[in-house]
Amino acid sequence: MTKIDKEYSKFDQEREKQFQEMDRIAKMLIKRDLELSEIRAKREEEESKIRSIIASLVDGLIVFDKEEKIILINPEAENILGLKEKQVFGKKIDQLLDFPNLIKLYHVLGKKIEWTGQKYELILEKLIKRYFQVSVVPLAVVGEKIGLMVILHDITRGKEVERLKTEFVSIAAHQLRTPLSAIKWSLSMILDGDAGKVSLGQIEFLEKAYQSNERMIFLINDLLNVARIEEGRFIYDLSLQSIEKIIEKSIDNLKELNNKKEVELVFKKPKESLPKIKIDKKNIEFVIQNLLDNAIRFNKPGGKVTISVKCDKINIEVMVEDTGVGIPYLQQNRIFSKFFRADNVIKLDVEGTGLGLFICKNIIEAHSGKIWFESKKDKGTIFLFSLPIKS
Repeated sequence: MTKIDKEYSKFDQEREKQFQEMDRIAKMLIKRDLELSEIRAKREEEESKIRSIIASLVDGLIVFDKEEKIILINPEAENILGLKEKQVFGKKIDQLLDFPNLIKLYHVLGKKIEWTGQKYELILEKLIKRYFQVSVVPLAVVGEKIGLMVILHDITRGKEVERLKTEFVSIAAHQLRTPLSAIKWSLSMILDGDAGKVSLGQIEFLEKAYQSNERMIFLINDLLNVARIEEGRFIYDLSLQSIEKIIEKSIDNLKELNNKKEVELVFKKPKESLPKIKIDKKNIEFVIQNLLDNAIRFNKPGGKVTISVKCDKINIEVMVEDTGVGIPYLQQNRIFSKFFRADNVIKLDVEGTGLGLFICKNIIEAHSGKIWFESKKDKGTIFLFSLPIKS
């Protein structure tokens, strides 16, 4: 074989190797392309499934990326807000002034798209008024926040049921109050001897009937107050008042109960005189008397109730502390709910409607104040409320 033949042979071998390498690379690229196609198809399938699930949700859903831009709106949210996803995709809410319902949602959220753990209420009025509970949920992947999800849950039916219940309670309470007042008037006349002489035995039975009737009247009044609160008809007559004088009057009204329960009631007066504040005297008196009444009734024989008051430049704060049965920890989040009474209180067989604290909370909040408590079962309870000095 000549030298030239050898060179050609070597060249052919090198070229064969190159062809083989190119063939291997081509097959690898084809395989990778097939794998990528399969991954892409699976991803598209998963995205389609997710889209189908989101589209079928009965709640409205808006998804924001970490820059607060809208990246997804499901059909229910489109229907609620009166828009289409393509109209708002990739934009921030504050850039979308042509969509009033979306702007209203933005204002309800405090002009911020952030997770706070709170629930908000959105009211939209079209042909009918609709109510939505709004929740903000963070979206994260491997601990990294990638966006937020706003959920719109329709609570219109629940609101309507609640309105009908309130309306029924209001009507029933009004209808019951008239005959109860007539019974009270009749019993009072008999006890006073206006209808003729009655024996001591009869007086005892009549007094029990009178007290039972009084309890019914108190219950009816509480039910009417709840109905007025929920219908926005609870009227406040504001005037400058001394909180100390209201406390003293409340203590005086509870002397009989206090003596009966054998509980020590102490009013720790502030060292300096307190400023008068603009409040509804009757309603704040209800709050203080209710808190003191609970502290006495749910106390132990020989226990103690302390009421104190202090102020700073902004608020006046009233504290009612008792040595009573306390509130079980797992039930504390329900203490301001309507008709709620803790298990340990029910076992004491102490009378009550479970409406007092609900009404107190609404009265204090209507005065731009705040009410809260601290309690341990069998260790006692401290209720506090604050009222602004200037309103």
